[in-house]
Amino acid sequence: MKNARFLAVELLGRTFKNNGYSNIQLGAGLEKSGLDERDRRLCSMLYYGVIERKITLDYIISQLSNRSTDKIDLTVLNILRTGIYQILYMDNIPDNASVNESVNLVKAFHKKSASGFVNAILRNFIRNNKDYAVPRDIFISSSVKYSAPVEFIESLINDYGMEKMDILLSDALEVPPVTVRINTIKEDSSDIMENLGAEKSGIIPDCYNLKCGDLTALPEFKSGYFHVQDLSSQLCCMALNPTENDRVLDLCSAPGGKAFTMAQLMKDKGEIYAFDLHEKRVDLIKKGSERLGISNIKAMTGDACTFNPDLPKFSKILCDVPCSGIGVIRRKQEIKYKNFAGFEKLPEIQYRILENALNYLESGGELVYSTCTLRKAENDNIIDRLLENHSDIEGIPFLQKLGEPFGSYKATIFPDCFKSDGFFISKIRKVR
Repeated sequence: MKNARFLAVELLGRTFKNNGYSNIQLGAGLEKSGLDERDRRLCSMLYYGVIERKITLDYIISQLSNRSTDKIDLTVLNILRTGIYQILYMDNIPDNASVNESVNLVKAFHKKSASGFVNAILRNFIRNNKDYAVPRDIFISSSVKYSAPVEFIESLINDYGMEKMDILLSDALEVPPVTVRINTIKEDSSDIMENLGAEKSGIIPDCYNLKCGDLTALPEFKSGYFHVQDLSSQLCCMALNPTENDRVLDLCSAPGGKAFTMAQLMKDKGEIYAFDLHEKRVDLIKKGSERLGISNIKAMTGDACTFNPDLPKFSKILCDVPCSGIGVIRRKQEIKYKNFAGFEKLPEIQYRILENALNYLESGGELVYSTCTLRKAENDNIIDRLLENHSDIEGIPFLQKLGEPFGSYKATIFPDCFKSDGFFISKIRKVR
């Protein structure tokens, strides 16, 4: 049977080679592993830790090796990464154990010829007091410090300056909170959360932080007493402020978290039309609604970019569009390493969805545009373009009582605001 370190290296190889989603790769790997709970935790820490610190780890390895990292066999490189990670960041593991286990891994992967190389790199790092030279260039030093590509660093600085870049990327290296929203449709949900030891949010009602392992395995989750949702996503629903008298359109709904929160704000009355392009993802909305006991959500397939004349007009619309996801890198570290060229088509898709949504909005109706990214090209620029091209809409302020960053028709939420994910929200009204 594979041990925790072997599985971590194996999964890292798949992830870096195929650019797969880390949570999916790890979940599938652990499910088949047969590891006990302790080893599953170690595997997870190594796997996520290396992804989180990949650029930092590679920089350290390059300082200790006469070979560039792209010339090192990928399996050997991942063994070095896990070894350096244990030595630098895992105080509960003795340095010698990290070295010995790494050398054993080389042999287990049939890379015995690299044993001396791995042993020398790791022992030299320990002899150097785990220290390494910091680059003088501000972009490169920030890249090494935060383990983020220089292009990513430059983009954030260009949009928001050094301070906000520091805030986002420092937070991305911390363990994110697990935030849930209680199901207010069930009368005893508050009592259930107290019994689970959940900490109530001081920012918005019905929001709790919960420290636990796999929340979806809890009987309380299966019975529909809460759903997992970051605070910023809950704020997005509160910005739209749907009531029991509204007919709501959620154009890009799956997996359905915002639709569930809106249904609760509406006391399971009114109507919510929840769409997604793919049937499998629509099934997630249906199953979630069933688990929570929600009856006012109509989940169905639909293309958010294409107008459907068979749909009615709506008093409230949520456009939580596909985006680059930079605001949630603390939960999905691999986003940092994506090629920015792949993001260039997103603004046009986002604008098409938003412009199409206006066709469904009744006169006097309100629309919220939101993303979990912090790129102005996908946020402010989209809303500015829409307002410039459509004289029949206006931006309206929302959530003013919460203070900064609210008070206007646009709000960019950084982690230092509410300890939430990074997020963007804008609200407009159709005036005629």
